[in-house]
Amino acid sequence: MTKRITTIKDIAKALGISVATVSRAMRDTYDVSAETRKLVLDTAAKMNYRPNFNATGLVRSGTHKIAVIIPAITNYYFSTVITGIQEYALEQNYQVMLYLTNDSAYWENKVVRELSLSSVDGLLACITYETTDFSHFEELVEADIPLVFFDRVPESVTTSVVVQDDYTGACMATEHLISQGYSKIAHLAGPCGLDLTQQRLQGYLDTLKKHNLESFGVIHSGFSDENGRQDVEELFKNEHQPDALFSVNDRKGIGAILWLREHDIRVGEEVGVIGFTNDPTSRIISPSLSTIAEPAYEIGRKSCEVLIKHIQKQSYPTQKISLPTELIVRESTSRGGKPT
Repeated sequence: MTKRITTIKDIAKALGISVATVSRAMRDTYDVSAETRKLVLDTAAKMNYRPNFNATGLVRSGTHKIAVIIPAITNYYFSTVITGIQEYALEQNYQVMLYLTNDSAYWENKVVRELSLSSVDGLLACITYETTDFSHFEELVEADIPLVFFDRVPESVTTSVVVQDDYTGACMATEHLISQGYSKIAHLAGPCGLDLTQQRLQGYLDTLKKHNLESFGVIHSGFSDENGRQDVEELFKNEHQPDALFSVNDRKGIGAILWLREHDIRVGEEVGVIGFTNDPTSRIISPSLSTIAEPAYEIGRKSCEVLIKHIQKQSYPTQKISLPTELIVRESTSRGGKPT
């Protein structure tokens, strides 16, 4: 049986003081007395505490380095976000340390818990679609370590977040399909646990309801083009088939287009497809993919800006920032002739 690891929360409970006080004592900040610090350190030693979050450098001397934890680097969205983060960080004389989780909750937990925070001033994080337990992030917040989430964010962790307006973007996508004459609209949704999945699903459902239409199917899966292929294949096994698809992202939308083409179904004329991202591939696929453009670069810059403000000012208030999206109309939602 694996022995439970002692956390700073355990030390705080044993002493009857706050987690923040324990964290400040371990970092030897000016507002904690020598007696309290000695009591905390002695208790930590007795409880065999091993500081995974070695944050002594956070207050006493800033490192001017920030950690960025992301699920992937190989797709357009995340590479563009990183560009925005990197450019703003350099303007403010901060260096960026990048950590990849490969969309694995296990690796995310391992990265966060083993990251030596004495080497960074704060973290930017985008969670994996597998993550359901956020205790590794909650401990950072409780320890007063600056943390900002972007794009994929957990609802249960109280800290600043920077996202795109997923709900309004989904409304625009569905509204566009309806305006083009499609009425049997299905949704290729993302993994159930993500806030962005729920926001885009809700925007789709609310827009259908507004026009007295019913959903023609919702399938939850991952974000790859292969997921898109599999979702569409599942939908088209049914006797009653959709005449339009709203995909949670462009990669799944591209997978849907490829599947439809392989089965001699005319994209646009017979089945409309719209995505969400504005990945460069959406312009060169044939037919080109209509989409909702996400402000990826701006999300990177803004999330980095908010993190640095938290680093520089402990009392900086929690921010919930949602940046606007934009409808891009292309061939995949045209029922004939040029897109309208």
